[in-house]
Amino acid sequence: MNEIFFWIIFNVFVLLLLGLDLFVFHRKEHEVKIKEALLTSLFWIVLALGFNVLIYFWKGQDSALEFLTGYLIEKSLSVDNLFVFILIFNYFKVPLKYQHNLLFWGVLGALVLRAIFIVVGVALIAKFHFIIYILGAFLVYTGIKMAFTKDQDIDPEHNPLVNWVSKHMRVTKTAVGGKFFVKQNGRLFATPLFLVLVMIESTDVVFAADSIPAILAISKDPFIVYTSNVFALLGLRALYFALAGIMQLFHYLHYGLSLILTFIGVKLLISEYYHLDMRIALLVVGAILAVSVIASLLFPKPKDELPALPVEEKKPDQKIK
Repeated sequence: MNEIFFWIIFNVFVLLLLGLDLFVFHRKEHEVKIKEALLTSLFWIVLALGFNVLIYFWKGQDSALEFLTGYLIEKSLSVDNLFVFILIFNYFKVPLKYQHNLLFWGVLGALVLRAIFIVVGVALIAKFHFIIYILGAFLVYTGIKMAFTKDQDIDPEHNPLVNWVSKHMRVTKTAVGGKFFVKQNGRLFATPLFLVLVMIESTDVVFAADSIPAILAISKDPFIVYTSNVFALLGLRALYFALAGIMQLFHYLHYGLSLILTFIGVKLLISEYYHLDMRIALLVVGAILAVSVIASLLFPKPKDELPALPVEEKKPDQKIK
């Protein structure tokens, strides 16, 4: 009963924060400046660390370490995934002032998807213990594949979900403010911004395939897995606007993340024979991230190899693809 109470309180708290974000702080669409993004990002990080302290006093040191490690992994994977958001927004030429709203609804949808994946994953592991070996092997495979995968290309024209929506729904040729749906001549139309949202949600399913197994390898407590995911996702929008101008410099982070996924996969595969202390796991993850970021700064890519930055504000009469 006590566990259910915390689940309810946590989700109500998250919904209140999301409501304040959408209907109070961002009631009017505007371009998010770097200062605002940094302060908001700092707020979410401090909130996550504060919650980690609460976990420490409620569930103990081991659970607190699991939360912190899971949060760090999810946050790091999110930074790598922000490159994809840049590509999507640039492809559709989305004005900066609409990007926050898109990310808000994208993150909200991601929270629902992650909750479903986590509940199903924990239930399957509890019932079929051999699944941990499948997850471990999958993480090792994903980590190795990530190390040899070049920059991702975004081609919405070949995205099955975007194609399905385009064929089965009426879509306006141009954006209509920041709206996802509009009525024209008494008929309901989706706007190109709705296609962007569909693209974001569909790519998050791919992201979840990496992050959820990684965190399930850290903790089997569904509350720890869920809350670490939620806090990382809640700060994703602010992190995007705070790092949009510099995150393309972290080109070695990709390799660091591949090494982390491989490490977590191996940890899971040998868990029945050797228990790796969570403090050591946390130090390994932190050290890999630190080395990959420092290496990126010491050995930067040539400017002509860096991905394009988010698009600038567009004039009212310009179109979104």
